[in-house]
Amino acid sequence: MFQVRVHGRGGQGVVTAAELLSVAAFADGRWAQAFPSFGSERTGAPVVAFCRIGDTEIRTREPVTEPDALIVQDATLLQQVNLFAGLRPDGYVLLNSARRLEELGLAELLGRLRRDRVRAVPATDLALQHTGRPVPNAVLLGGFAAISQVVSLEAVITAIRGRFRGPVADGNVAAATDAYRLVGRTEESRIHAPAD
Repeated sequence: MFQVRVHGRGGQGVVTAAELLSVAAFADGRWAQAFPSFGSERTGAPVVAFCRIGDTEIRTREPVTEPDALIVQDATLLQQVNLFAGLRPDGYVLLNSARRLEELGLAELLGRLRRDRVRAVPATDLALQHTGRPVPNAVLLGGFAAISQVVSLEAVITAIRGRFRGPVADGNVAAATDAYRLVGRTEESRIHAPAD
């Protein structure tokens, strides 16, 4: 079973991100579940949601304490919440930021995780460009598909189109596809970089 924890703030679509990820997993023929954990339910308050993906029925319902992957929708949470608690050493981290990972003060994290499994993608910028709204959730799922290969981009697109309609769906699909390409291009350039 693959476990994902999604961190963000109220109003950023954290719960929707987990739900879309579970729908994408279903579209890929897998079992999945998604559920939120709320503290203060107000815009801007930290929010956490969870998604589990498996090849068999998932019966556990407790919060994800040892995630295989983290999706962080708001980089300001890096200094406020212990986002990386329980993250497996071979885990994936996808951050919504236009800044480089080193600029975000993640040297310690980068030292203990596989560098090829930690990425930043400017999801809010892509969302604004394609939808006119600063909601990074669907965009990050495109990047997550690229970094983890746990779900396909096609399944993410199916989930987005199942949730949204018209220009909102089209914009989110375009933004998620751009994030997929950006994360994939970063990975490809790392693989093909000359050895030191």
